[in-house]
Amino acid sequence: MSNGLQNIGSGALLANQRVLQTTGNNIANVNTPGYSRQSVLLNSIEGPFTGSGYYGQGVEATTVLRSHSEFLTRQVALSGAVAASDSARSDNLKRLEQLFPGGSAGIGASVGNFLNAFSDVASTPTDLSARTAVLGQADEMAARFRSTAENLDSLGRDVKAQLESTANSINSLATRIAAVNAQIIQSQGNGQTPNDLLDRRELLIKELSTLIKVTTIPAENGSLSVFLGGSQPLVLGITAAKVSITTDSFGDRDRSTLSIDRGDKSFVIDESTIGGGAISGLMRFQNTDLVDAQNLLGRMALAIGTAVNAQHQLGLDLKGATGSSLFNMAGISDALAADTNSGTAAIQVAVRSTPTSGVTELAPSNYEIVFTGAGAGSIKRLTDGQLTAFTAVPLQIDGLELQVSGSAAAGDRFLVTPY
Repeated sequence: MSNGLQNIGSGALLANQRVLQTTGNNIANVNTPGYSRQSVLLNSIEGPFTGSGYYGQGVEATTVLRSHSEFLTRQVALSGAVAASDSARSDNLKRLEQLFPGGSAGIGASVGNFLNAFSDVASTPTDLSARTAVLGQADEMAARFRSTAENLDSLGRDVKAQLESTANSINSLATRIAAVNAQIIQSQGNGQTPNDLLDRRELLIKELSTLIKVTTIPAENGSLSVFLGGSQPLVLGITAAKVSITTDSFGDRDRSTLSIDRGDKSFVIDESTIGGGAISGLMRFQNTDLVDAQNLLGRMALAIGTAVNAQHQLGLDLKGATGSSLFNMAGISDALAADTNSGTAAIQVAVRSTPTSGVTELAPSNYEIVFTGAGAGSIKRLTDGQLTAFTAVPLQIDGLELQVSGSAAAGDRFLVTPY
């Protein structure tokens, strides 16, 4: 009897010692990122049958449990992904806003000063000082356009660097998650839950979610698979894929796409399916906000320069010679061909000159052309998705004229970036 009582007492002391140890561990890790509070599961030890009934044998510590909610964990990761996307985009929008100051330092003020200087020349055409003032204002306006365009390009390069850095961080986290998966699989073999490893993996998943939205699916062996864009596997068990930042199918340097590499194959993840995380906000800024800003600036420069040159060429100088172009305008780049094109077509772009000038109709947008035959297809204005079908070339749209040389094959695609 005394031995039985001693065994019950020592077993109770040992079980409660483990409870105290776990409580102390909770207190010690109160500020540890990702730590989940733990508790000891105590079970009564069933007693053997005796003629006078069942007499208990004391208590034992069965396992250590995590205070964990899978639903709340997923919600935290989801909200973190959305917040990180908005934050990354907002930070760069603020930088973009600073490139277009108001008041006397803005482009609008320089355009106004330039046009006002022309008014003085119209009033006194023989006044050399008035003509000199026009040239000075023209130089000032052109310099502001060039400076703003250079700053937009610089901002684009910075965002591209941020995207590449974010992709590298995603790859690093994916590798670490796969490594923790391997440790968990090994630890699960003893029949107990590796709580600290599970906490570590959840913390990595949470950190990954701030970079890109992910979905997770648990496996029976304890590993967790991680997917991007709804279905592209980033981590499968103990194997991690890699993501990279690439140009789009047109090779447009101002736009980026996200690709995932598995073995010797690469798959492009549709931007609309990325869903959240810093990389989503950065890509939306680069591919939409920054492109819109560049198009608005480019359209203004092209419209003003083309209209002023056309009017200037109609006049005469002080010696009676016909006027020439006041601004040296760079030509509009040819349309970018998709890397899957099989035809020989090329598309040259210019401002429409006949039957009337297209300057007043220019829209700040890029366009995607899809051919269904050598001279037929559709052109989509990318700002609003409006489709315009065509059955012959050359094409005219929004003040632009598109000349087609060579022969397009059905399915060939082109991107027009006029600004």
